[in-house]
Amino acid sequence: MCLGIPGELVAADPDNADLAVVDVAGVRRRINVGLLVEEDLKVGDWVLVHVGFALSRISESEAQAVLDYLEGLGQAYDDELDALRRSDIT
Repeated sequence: MCLGIPGELVAADPDNADLAVVDVAGVRRRINVGLLVEEDLKVGDWVLVHVGFALSRISESEAQAVLDYLEGLGQAYDDELDALRRSDIT
């Protein structure tokens, strides 16, 4: 099963238009946004992230609904966030 996690764009990479930094539940990660080049993404936009790639732009309300659902998963979600924190590469 694949899981996409909402992330909020917090910074663009001035040296590479295909890269940006997202905040995923308090963890900042550098991701590839090249698949969404036609979306004209800006800081503050929300994207669905999977394996380091932004797959689609989503609304803030959709992002919050997904985050609420994931938090309801309990320990499995907490474990995933811990793994993200340990691998923080911004």
